[in-house]
Amino acid sequence: MEATDIPVDKAVRMYIKVRETKRELAQRFKEEEEALNEDLDKLDAIIQQHLVNSGSKSGTTMDGHQFYRQERRRYTTSDWVALNKVIMEHEVPDLLEKRIHQGNMKQFLEDNPDILPAGLRCDSQYTVTVRRSKK
Repeated sequence: MEATDIPVDKAVRMYIKVRETKRELAQRFKEEEEALNEDLDKLDAIIQQHLVNSGSKSGTTMDGHQFYRQERRRYTTSDWVALNKVIMEHEVPDLLEKRIHQGNMKQFLEDNPDILPAGLRCDSQYTVTVRRSKK
């Protein structure tokens, strides 16, 4: 399909229809996924309880399937000032994920046009926003 083959009015109507179909599909998927996640949570609890009761960290079924229990930790903070102070005092910036806050970086560059960090790249693209008529 060539862009020039379709009038813009028709393209917008088609865009809205495809977007709505995509939303409906995503909603159905979400509902089905939630049901499956509930099943997985129940089965996870059964396997966890088996490992706790047996005092084991892992096991193997008669079919040869392996299962094991491991601890995962996730760290969060309610006091960023204190955490930033520790990071600066101990020079451990690797405690943070290497990710740039997009809005803050945009504002920083606008406020400081003469400062450009080495290695900084900016990928930019235009997007289309389509809004349904209020009719």
